[in-house]
Amino acid sequence: MLIDIQYSAVLVGALIGAGFFAGFINTIAGGGSMLTLPALMLLGIPADVANATNRVSVFLQCLTGMKGFHKYNQLDTSAVKPIVIPTLLGSMLGALSAAWLPNALLKPVLLVTMMSIVILMIVKPALVQSNSENTVLDVTQHKVGWWALFATGVYGGFIQAGVGFLLIAALSGVLRYDLVRANALKLACTAAFTLVALVVFIIHDLVLWVPGLLVAIGSMAGAYVSVKFAVNVPQTILRWLLLILVLIFCIAAWLR
Repeated sequence: MLIDIQYSAVLVGALIGAGFFAGFINTIAGGGSMLTLPALMLLGIPADVANATNRVSVFLQCLTGMKGFHKYNQLDTSAVKPIVIPTLLGSMLGALSAAWLPNALLKPVLLVTMMSIVILMIVKPALVQSNSENTVLDVTQHKVGWWALFATGVYGGFIQAGVGFLLIAALSGVLRYDLVRANALKLACTAAFTLVALVVFIIHDLVLWVPGLLVAIGSMAGAYVSVKFAVNVPQTILRWLLLILVLIFCIAAWLR
């Protein structure tokens, strides 16, 4: 697809900057697309093309973040495959559901889900309070964990927005990963179903590579910085930052 976009130094800087902040936010929490999607749409790109183009940066920032967490020995490589499988299966069902359910349901489901997370984080801090000393549960032997990831995948396939928050809740609150390791595995799940979606978008010629890669440059840098931040700050700070970002995400979704 070709769309005539006049690139200037300011525009290039804005796309890279939006990507940087989105990459930083997505790596330790989620909701970074709330920055990059509007940035792409301000170029005159239609919403469906912006959504497809945005997946380029999401996928590359996930790979960058995973590499960073692996460098700090925070990525449980043995758990990647069993954790990704239920998430991918759920995302396929969610995508099929989105194809025939009315679009009017998207926003209410998004807001109710995100506000539920906020309430649970306040009244039940254990939702994201696991630490590195906890015994991590094996998803292949923990039915609740498997179905939690499957349900998260359904949501991700149905809406996508905010799925990172749900992945953290499933990985940390149910399977007992600390926030750093939960974020590492969250990126693996997100990379998997983003790649599937990206391939579909490429086949349908919906991806604009120049703006997509400009945003990706920033998002990869943001992910790199975010990993160093995540592995060096106390878990308490990460929990409060996560709560604040979920609230901001809810407000932004409501206003949109």
